[in-house]
Amino acid sequence: MESQKISRNKLLGLAGTGWMFDAMDVGILSFVIAAIALDWNLTPSEMGWIGSVNSIGMAVGAFGFGMLADRIGRKQVFMITLILFSVASGLSALTTTFAAFLCLRFLVGAGLGGELPVASTLVSESVEAHERGKVVVLLESFWAVGWILAALIAYFIIPDFGWRIALIITALPAFYAIYLRRKLPDSPKFEAVGKSKQTAVEKLRMLWTRQYARRTLMLWIVWFTVVFSYYGMFLWLPSVMVLKGFSMIHSFGYVLLMTLAQLPGYFSAAWLIEKVGRKFVLSTYLLGTALSALAFGNADSLMALLIFGALLSFFNLGAWGALYAYSPEQYPTEIRATGAGTAAAVGRVGGVFGPLLVGSLLSAGYGFGMIFGIFCGAILIGILAVVFLGTETKQVELT
Repeated sequence: MESQKISRNKLLGLAGTGWMFDAMDVGILSFVIAAIALDWNLTPSEMGWIGSVNSIGMAVGAFGFGMLADRIGRKQVFMITLILFSVASGLSALTTTFAAFLCLRFLVGAGLGGELPVASTLVSESVEAHERGKVVVLLESFWAVGWILAALIAYFIIPDFGWRIALIITALPAFYAIYLRRKLPDSPKFEAVGKSKQTAVEKLRMLWTRQYARRTLMLWIVWFTVVFSYYGMFLWLPSVMVLKGFSMIHSFGYVLLMTLAQLPGYFSAAWLIEKVGRKFVLSTYLLGTALSALAFGNADSLMALLIFGALLSFFNLGAWGALYAYSPEQYPTEIRATGAGTAAAVGRVGGVFGPLLVGSLLSAGYGFGMIFGIFCGAILIGILAVVFLGTETKQVELT
């Protein structure tokens, strides 16, 4: 039992560090958008495209790398995606044109989008049923650490040294892949089943057979609404603060304070998920996200912005943790990474539209109250999908 615990903690630490680097890159982007807009005189629509092209890459990466992980293994794909997003992120610091920056951000997104569902699948398949959900939510909690690192880098590096240096720092995780190759074990369930002989088309068809269609529909709806609202809101947070009249450096500091609330959001979700179940935690935290988004969009004082921004971080990232725990549990080993990756890919399509929607509505003169109200409505649709289509998977053994 003790050796199992050590093995579990080692896996959590190794995979979680990769997850942290993922979050650091996404987090840095939200601050870089605010800084690069000043340097290159970008319009709100162009700012929105930076976040959206990242999500297009994530959709392609989640779909392609998810299926690849069912063919060659979780560990191999985890390392490939880590190298891809790190190198592309470092190279994006050297760009001098908006078009070249967008191309490299697409590659960054492909790596990020592939890593997340593959890492959660690897951990899900390597942990005992009675603590699987908790451990996957704890894996997701590394996302908050990455965002906090991103906020610290933005606060201390971007104002004095510029956004290019901040992006160069995000290239460093590529070296971590060398360490992972030696230390990270692959999924025991994948090794037991072996490489899948099914074609990609056959796997996709399996997702929509009578046995899995309801689960697939539920996941696709939830992933789309959650990612649409998350990237629409969180990639714009620093810019929202700037547009509300705060200086860039003060805005970065305020977003750092909001980001700190992500950690208790994760830890509370991790504690609850094995006690009350996935459906309750996911739907409750999504409801908290929806109400916080509505309040944040209509806040007109610094204190209100900080309070509702912190609540938004708390509930939204707790919901993310539950979603990553819930998704791999819907499918058997031979299509698990494909199912989780495809759902994430559908979600990333939502991530394309979220930032673009904010940019276009701001350009058209609409206020943040209406914009965040739209995100609130989208999340409510996700809640209905979980409640009416979801199946509870608490402590169910994976096949």
